[in-house]
Amino acid sequence: MTKVAFCFPGQGSIEAGMGLELARAVPAAREVFARGSEASGLDLERLCFEAHQDELVDTAVQQPALVATSLAFLAAVKERGIVPDFVVGHSVGEFAALAAADSMTNEEAIALVRERGIAMAEATAATPGSMAAILGLEDEIVEQLCRRILGVWPANYNCPGQIVVSGENPAVDECIELAQEAGARRAVKLKVSGAFHSPLVARAAERLRPAVDRVNFKEPVAPFMSTVTARIESAQRVAPLLVDQLTAPVRFTQAASELMRQGVQTFVEVGPGNVLSGLVKRIDRTAKAISVNSLAALEKLPEALSES
Repeated sequence: MTKVAFCFPGQGSIEAGMGLELARAVPAAREVFARGSEASGLDLERLCFEAHQDELVDTAVQQPALVATSLAFLAAVKERGIVPDFVVGHSVGEFAALAAADSMTNEEAIALVRERGIAMAEATAATPGSMAAILGLEDEIVEQLCRRILGVWPANYNCPGQIVVSGENPAVDECIELAQEAGARRAVKLKVSGAFHSPLVARAAERLRPAVDRVNFKEPVAPFMSTVTARIESAQRVAPLLVDQLTAPVRFTQAASELMRQGVQTFVEVGPGNVLSGLVKRIDRTAKAISVNSLAALEKLPEALSES
């Protein structure tokens, strides 16, 4: 039997109405939204069932809505008796991953992510910046470009040949220009509100730290693969890593590769969209990636896993 990792998406995977179909069909999923609303002070049922896409762009709202939807899908998966051998999350998805591993409760994860979203919104308002995806260049070339240009840093190692950079607006523009000159297949700015995963959002890390420190993280029941360190991390390391990840790059390529080295051949993406499933296949074509992002996908999951 191959090992299975549950992976949880980050920002950019939101969709209007992303929780409605599931909540109507699975009471345990609806309960996640109800309890998450209490924990976060947001009406997550309205946001995840009815809100227009434009309202979900705000990072202070998007992050708790996304994590709540991922955890609702997780509740439905768990009802089918399916549990992971490992968990991993992309950026804010790490909070869902830790809840999936019972290191904290769903309510704690959603409340923390609400704080994180507010902290990041405030930081980006105070220190404007942007992000850009660079496609078709070796990681080392993009890293060299970032070292040459003051004010831009690698932010997401998504898969080989796909790095996101983050930083001050003129520096990101310069990086796009130089990447194109270096032969990038594509270099394009992302529709985000700030320079996430860079030193420009350091004030968000400081604001989030007290909220993270109040949580009593338990030892994960499924090993937690950090995308900050690309290593399995223990409960005592979780709090500082959740703060560090705001300014540190997301090393999804390295984390997924390390999971494969530890015997994972099947990645189950739990939550909206299928971004991580696509990245996993680009990291290793032999890996199996399954997206659980709809009721139909949920119902097919046991069969899909039996074929792994």
